[in-house]
Amino acid sequence: MRRLLVGLCTFLLAFLVVGQAKAEAFITVASTTSTANSGLFDYLLPKFTEKTGIKVRVVAVGTGQAIRIAQNGDADVLFVHHRPSEEKFVAEGFGVKRYGVMYNDFVIVGPKIDPAGVTGCRSASGAMDKIAAGQHPFTSRGDDSGTHKREQSLWRRSALITTAPSGSWYRSTGSGMGATLNMAAAMDAYALADRGTWISFKNKQGLAVLCEGDPALFNPYGVILVNPVRHAHIKMKEGQAFIDWLISEAGQSAIGNFKLQGQKLFTPGTAH
Repeated sequence: MRRLLVGLCTFLLAFLVVGQAKAEAFITVASTTSTANSGLFDYLLPKFTEKTGIKVRVVAVGTGQAIRIAQNGDADVLFVHHRPSEEKFVAEGFGVKRYGVMYNDFVIVGPKIDPAGVTGCRSASGAMDKIAAGQHPFTSRGDDSGTHKREQSLWRRSALITTAPSGSWYRSTGSGMGATLNMAAAMDAYALADRGTWISFKNKQGLAVLCEGDPALFNPYGVILVNPVRHAHIKMKEGQAFIDWLISEAGQSAIGNFKLQGQKLFTPGTAH
C-alpha cells in the first residue's frame, strides 16, 4: 500500500508539473539592451502575452552577445539592430528569416559647451574627425553591441583614424549604453547612443544631443526565428507567433504608440 501511495503521489506531482509547464508556455528572446532599458519590452510583452498566452523571457545584452546566444540555441528568437550581422546569421543557417520590425536612429551626444564644435553637424564621421583631432574625451561601449559596431563603422569613415581609435581620450567601457552614458556625463565626454536609450536615460547632467540626422545614423531593428534545423528544441510555433505579432497591425501600432516623456522612441516599419 505504501509503495502504491508513493507511486500515486509521484504520478500526480509529475502531472501537475507538466500541466503547469503547458499553462506557462514561454519563449526566450535574445535582444539588445536598448529594447529592454528603454522600457519597450515592458510595454509590448504584456500585450503579446494577453493576446496569445505565451510569455516572453528576455536576455538583454549587446547585439554581438545576443547573436552568440542564439547561435548556441539558447534563445528561440533573436531581436537586434545590426543588419549586416543579422543577414549573416541567416545566411549561415542559424536563423530562418529576417523580418524588419522598427527603426530609430543613433545620435552623438556630448557636453553642451561642445569643445569639439560638432553641434549641428551634417556628417557623423566629420563630427568624429573633430573629436579625434582635438582628442576630446569619448566613451565607447566597446562591447560588440550594435551601437559599438556602428561607432566602429563611423571611425572607419573618418579621415583621421586609420586604425582603431586609442589614447587616453578614448575610453572603452565594455559595458552597456547606460553605464557608458554615465561615464560620459561624469567626464564631460562625447558618445554615440541610440535615441531610445538616450531619451530614457536620466543622468544626462551636462550632456546634450549635438549631432543627428545623418543617414549613416539610421538604426533598423530586425527579428529572426532561430533555425530549428540547427537546434531541435527551438519553440518554432511560439517563436513565429511572436514575430507574426510584432509585424502585425496590432504589434506595429503598439510600437508606434510607445512614448516616453511625450517622445516616440521607435518608429514601426517592416521594410527596413
